[in-house]
Amino acid sequence: MDRRKFIKSNVITGIAAGGASLFPDFLFGKTLPLEKKSYAEYLRNSAVPKEELDIFLNENSWAQFDPEVGYILGNYMPHDGIDNSYTLSTVMKDGKRTNRIYADKPCRINTYGNSFTHCHQVSDAETWQEYLAGHLGEPIQNFGMGGFGVYQAYRRLLRREKEDKDSKYVILYMWGDDYVRSVFRCRYATYYTRWNDYGGYMFHGNFWANIEMDTTTGKLVEKENRVATKEAMYNMSDPEFMYENLKDDLMVQLYLLSYDMVNSDLDMEGLKRLADILELPEVDFSSPEKMKATATVLKNKYSFEATKYILKKTNDFCSENGKELLLVHFDPTNVFKEMVKGNKRYDQEMVDFIQNSGYSFFDMNEVHLKDFKKFNLSLDEYMDRYFIGHYTPAGNHFFAYSIKDTIVDWLDPKPITYQQNDSKLIRFQGYLPK
Repeated sequence: MDRRKFIKSNVITGIAAGGASLFPDFLFGKTLPLEKKSYAEYLRNSAVPKEELDIFLNENSWAQFDPEVGYILGNYMPHDGIDNSYTLSTVMKDGKRTNRIYADKPCRINTYGNSFTHCHQVSDAETWQEYLAGHLGEPIQNFGMGGFGVYQAYRRLLRREKEDKDSKYVILYMWGDDYVRSVFRCRYATYYTRWNDYGGYMFHGNFWANIEMDTTTGKLVEKENRVATKEAMYNMSDPEFMYENLKDDLMVQLYLLSYDMVNSDLDMEGLKRLADILELPEVDFSSPEKMKATATVLKNKYSFEATKYILKKTNDFCSENGKELLLVHFDPTNVFKEMVKGNKRYDQEMVDFIQNSGYSFFDMNEVHLKDFKKFNLSLDEYMDRYFIGHYTPAGNHFFAYSIKDTIVDWLDPKPITYQQNDSKLIRFQGYLPK
């Protein structure tokens, strides 16, 4: 079946139902099974219709083209909010999501990351940054973007923080499969079979700057965007271009193998070299079942090593530029739900690395676990309190007041609302309309 017809007949309608690629990839693989294809055929079928690229490049849509990180936020009203509502999602000239709470004051806190940073599925005034800004009495800027990996958020952070002289405090938020996304050259190629671009108005996931392993040297290398102009974007409508530029992307291969989506034309020698570099002792591709299990382990290990490299670079940059870094993590499905069941989190290796490296760290998974235990609710009932895929406005409010104490303790001087100085409270300098 033509993949566009497949999408129209099978895709989960409505972002709130869980069908959007902004969600972690693990929410996809169990729902819309496809007939397995060769890797070459799969890649050629990922070519994007030119008319969708026309919308993405030339009209107001949810995302807009960016030559470095592929795309950033645009201006759009997705039909994805609570109670069947649309959400106002707008961007300012400097690329951040629109913020209005104390926005005329200097901003010392900038936030970077994926859709839980960007706060997808709520309107501009319902983000956790705006809730927290209202409480602290100072602005918090939001440079998050749905679909980003840790590396793309890092590149956005570098670009902004090099020129931002007011900010001193930097938050990098990781969640879901951000570790894996960092390595893809073009994430769109991993989810096109089960995602509706809504005619191009929700298109994203195009080629971007990424990090990947050079299996010749055994070193991680940072790569620039292969499609760095709007004109070059139209190459993505060419099946041969998609094949030639992704045929040796080992992370795309591992991802597809881990979900049992392809069955031939894979670079098995390259995957074995990668396993040797990462020192994985038990690598077995001898059967489909063993191939899937091995690919999952190798995918995670590869993504963890890439993330460790990125976090070291981020921390070094912040230290060299007089900025302080706070790492935040939340994974509502692969981590939090497993913790509720009493299972070990799959990314424990990353948590151990962060803690052993001495990074400032806020783990929202632990907060939700403690909160869940306060209720006599099923896990599904608990999730309905805060989520419609991403956080609801109530979920963002809960997050804001969960991280509040960490941020107040972090900031020096304290926010005006936490300074024990009555003279500041009665003069309202800078807070009253001019």
